[in-house]
Amino acid sequence: MKKMVFIFNPRSGKAQIKNQLMHILDIFTKAEYRIEVHVTQGPKDAVKAAYELGQDADIVVCSGGDGTLNETISGLMMLERLPYLGYIPAGSTNDFASSLKIPKNMLASARAVVEGEPFPIDIGCFCKDRYFVYIAAFGAFTEVAYMTSQDRKNMLGHQAYMLEGVKSLTSIKSYHMRVESEEISLEGEFIFGMVTNTISVGGFKGLVTQDVALDDGEFEVLLIRTPKTPLDLSNIVNYMFLKEEPNEYVHKFRTRSLKMISDEPIRWVLDGEYGGTQTEVDICNMQKQIQIMRNLSKRQ
Repeated sequence: MKKMVFIFNPRSGKAQIKNQLMHILDIFTKAEYRIEVHVTQGPKDAVKAAYELGQDADIVVCSGGDGTLNETISGLMMLERLPYLGYIPAGSTNDFASSLKIPKNMLASARAVVEGEPFPIDIGCFCKDRYFVYIAAFGAFTEVAYMTSQDRKNMLGHQAYMLEGVKSLTSIKSYHMRVESEEISLEGEFIFGMVTNTISVGGFKGLVTQDVALDDGEFEVLLIRTPKTPLDLSNIVNYMFLKEEPNEYVHKFRTRSLKMISDEPIRWVLDGEYGGTQTEVDICNMQKQIQIMRNLSKRQ
């Protein structure tokens, strides 16, 4: 029999998996998998489980939010032989599942694991020893993701991020940094930056272009310079959300790799979780590194 490792976060998304767990396991068993189940016990536990249990697995399936997916992939990336990946989204936003068109319904996504086909996805390498699935970001609003408690996320969903985000408006900080890639060279004061491989960020699809390919070896990069006047801030918002004319404060480009060097330590977020504090960041795209299961009918 084929071996499956099933890793799930019991607290993600209002703990909804507890009502579906037996049905999910039944779907996997009927597909003739020998299943090893691991319930995550805390931060980084999915990394350890994916690495230790995934070494002889045919497929590793995880259920939880974007953070659980990130941890699982981070564990898999340490393996010499990469098994297939399955994902049952159960978080507050599930940005990457949305990009892959993996069903929000847990049983439908479980069936996609056993009935679908593998689809190759790019993985981001951050500072040579960390990984991200769909976003690495710094600056305004990014701390909201990891400062909002799981209980509050469960209770309020997207409203939790909005409430914490409004609070952060009064303390937006700018960072002086240099940005270098094959395509562009920039230097100045920035309040926000993100390197993405997704069509949805924080549940919003307007922040990135909709023609994103998850397997093309390129990231979409967005950098926002520090506005000097209220009008500058208004122009930034209008360009970002209303698609008005580009302006000198917003930079968008695509690249396979880039380096960012700042005058002071900057806190980063990787897939919605705290990614550490850095003054020099190297990011590169590892093209088609992971094969994730999804339905053929949902192919982009």
